[in-house]
Amino acid sequence: MLTRQERAPIVPEEESNTKWRIVVNEDWCKGCGFCYTFCPREVLEKSDKFNTKGYYPPVATNIDRCVGCGLCEALCPDFAIHVEENEEHSKRGGK
Repeated sequence: MLTRQERAPIVPEEESNTKWRIVVNEDWCKGCGFCYTFCPREVLEKSDKFNTKGYYPPVATNIDRCVGCGLCEALCPDFAIHVEENEEHSKRGGK
């Protein structure tokens, strides 16, 4: 099983000033779409790139709108996504 450090965040580096980051284990994702379909803030969208299984994992296109509710994490049947506080943002004293 991969640890959180081994999973790659899907948040682009230029958006590291946001309070939250969404981490996806793309290889676990089966492309069900629950995370981006039911996100109340429309933070996620379906990627245009396949994962190793041939599914489209989510991408964070509006990460600045994320409030860290964790609904995407709760809905994922494969435990492929989680929301965490962005450490870089916290170190800078961001709100």
